[in-house]
Formats: sequence, structure tokens, C-alpha cells
Amino acid sequence: MRHTTRPLVVARAVRAFADGFASVLLARYLGHLGFSGGQIGVVVTATLLGSAALTLVAGMRFTHLGARRVLLWSCVLMAVTGVGFGTVTAFVPLVVVGFVGTLNPSGGDVSLFLPTEQAVLADLTETPERPQRFAVYNVAAALAAAAGALASVLPEQVAEAGGWSVVRVERASFLLYVLTAAIAASIYARMPSVPVAGAVRRGLHRSRSMVIRLAALFSLDSAGGGFVVQSLLVLYLDLRFDLDPAVTGATFAAAGVLTAGSQLVSARLARRLGLVRTMAFTHLPANVLLVLAGVVPHAGLAVAFLLGRAALSQMDVPARQALVMRLVDPDERAAAASITNVPRSLAAATTPALAGVLLDWSTFGWPLVIGGVMKAGYDLLLLAQPLDRD
Repeated sequence: MRHTTRPLVVARAVRAFADGFASVLLARYLGHLGFSGGQIGVVVTATLLGSAALTLVAGMRFTHLGARRVLLWSCVLMAVTGVGFGTVTAFVPLVVVGFVGTLNPSGGDVSLFLPTEQAVLADLTETPERPQRFAVYNVAAALAAAAGALASVLPEQVAEAGGWSVVRVERASFLLYVLTAAIAASIYARMPSVPVAGAVRRGLHRSRSMVIRLAALFSLDSAGGGFVVQSLLVLYLDLRFDLDPAVTGATFAAAGVLTAGSQLVSARLARRLGLVRTMAFTHLPANVLLVLAGVVPHAGLAVAFLLGRAALSQMDVPARQALVMRLVDPDERAAAASITNVPRSLAAATTPALAGVLLDWSTFGWPLVIGGVMKAGYDLLLLAQPLDRD
């Protein structure tokens, strides 16, 4: 029986708006509370580690509860997170709330919802449709997260207009998580129940070694990506070319649109080339362009190469998600989504500090070169894997 995936896409977009809002607001709010940079870093790290741990547990242990129940309980935890950040102001309690809650400081999605949503989306679609469905799922989330980030300035504007305390307005703004959780829960509650056929086992079984191997490869790619997170690219363009802030903002706005739209093209390529070739043949040129952006001597060329890279660099995402879902048994999908996504996020957190040191040492684009080479190495290793070609 076929079911629409629209509720999942809508719920993901609703959650992404709140995540994009909170990811920008969090550090500013904690600074207004008087926290030091080190304390803010601890809170952010606690949220990342807690989200990663919950994502792994959800994928490995909760699948026997059923998708709808897991998603509804996740909404309850999301609402509790909003209440926690909206009422608690002391450092240690906030660290605890950050660790056990669902707040996501990255704007992406490593959360308790992720493995269940991806597994359900795969269950609701046939194999040829999955790249397109995952593309729509990701694009909706990316655009909603961008809108949330833009909306994060509203608390400060409201406080100034009303003559209220900025801290109090920002604190109350975290209650957006409560509203978001309620909306998402109402969507999940109407979602059809689609049980996995046959005996259901928790976690990975037949596909364990392959999933772990893929997770290691994806982590290499993400560690390379950590050298070139957007804030570091902004810093590079400023240090090396003294690029005007307005030009920088327009560049990354255009890059965001190119990145989101390109994922929709990925599905068409996957039908012609297959999933693995679509991943590698779009990602490898993007990484060559990244290296070139780090070595060219003129700002215009660097911007052009970065925009070219943005048009290609995320086309592998829906193909990657569809590939993982195709290679594992249905009752392994939630665990596979966890194990291939969580290490990627943790790996991406290991290299930005080194990239910052390199930019302190030299204005040359060493982070772009190193990151591009690492990511290109991942592409070649991926092509060499003995995966079933589609």
C-alpha cells in the first residue's frame, strides 16, 4: 500500500525552521546571559553530543516501538527542551538541558527524529523514487532552516520596539520549540502506520560491516567539510581578499539557493548514472573547484569557483540517503540512518579549529585545499567500494 510522504516533509520543514532560528539565537542569548566564550562552547558541545547520543539510541533501540510512537515522544522531548531553555538560566542546568534535549545548534538535523523519519520515508517509497523524495525532504528543510535563521533577529527587534529586556524576549523565544513540537506532533499523529514486513530485529544485523564501512567513509568526507564550514569561508574571503561584507552576504545567499535547488537535479542523474556514480561524479568536480578557490589570486575567481562548488557539492546528499536505505534490510533502516549520520556530524566538529589556526598562520587558502583533497579522496574511495551498482 502506497502512502504520501508529504506529512514527513512538512513536519521536517516545521522542525527545521525552529532549528535554524535556535542555531543563530543560541550563542547570542547565552552571551547576553553573561556566559563566557568557553561556557557557550560547553553548552553547544553538550547539545551536539546529546543529540548524537539520542540519535544513535533511537536508531538502534527504539524501532520496535513503531515510528509514530517514537516521533510523538520525540515531540514531547522537543517541547520540554523549549521549556528548559525558556526558563533555566544557570550554567550547569543549561548544560544538562542541552545534553538531554533536542536543541540543534548546527541548523542541520542530527536529532532523535532523523533515523525514524528517514526509515519511514524509505518504507513509503519504491527504490526508484527515493532520490527524488529525499531531495524534496532535504530542500524543504534547508529553505525552512534559512527562513528560521533570518527570523532569529526578531526577538532583538521586538525588545527594542517594546522597550523590554532583550534577554527576557530571547528567553521567551525558545518557547517556539513548544509550538513547533505541537505542530509536528499533530502531523505525525495523522501519519499512517506502515509496519515492516517480517520479523523485526533491533539495530543492524546482515548489513553491519557494510554500514560501518560507509560511516567511516562519510566521516572522512565530513572531516574535510569541517575545514570549509561557511563561517570559515567568510573568514577566508575577508582575510585574503578583504571582500566587502555585502558581496560576501550576496555570495553565500546565492550559494544557498544553488545548493538547495541542485538536490532536485540529483534524482534525475541517479536514474541515468546510478546512486554511487551520481554521488562521486558530482562531488569530485565540486571538490576540485573548492581547491581552486583556495589557490586563485583574485576574489572574483574565488567567488566564481565557490558558487560552482555550491551548485554541485550537495547533489550527493539525496543519493547517499537513498543508497543507504537500499543497501540495508527494512528493519535495519533506522539504525543505518543513525550510524551513517551521527559520525559525520561528530567528524565535522574535529577540524574547524585547525582550519582557524591555518588562517591565523597564513591567508592562503590552506583549509580549502586540505578540505578539498580530503573530500576528493573520499569520492575515489567510494567509487572503489564493492557496492552493488544500480
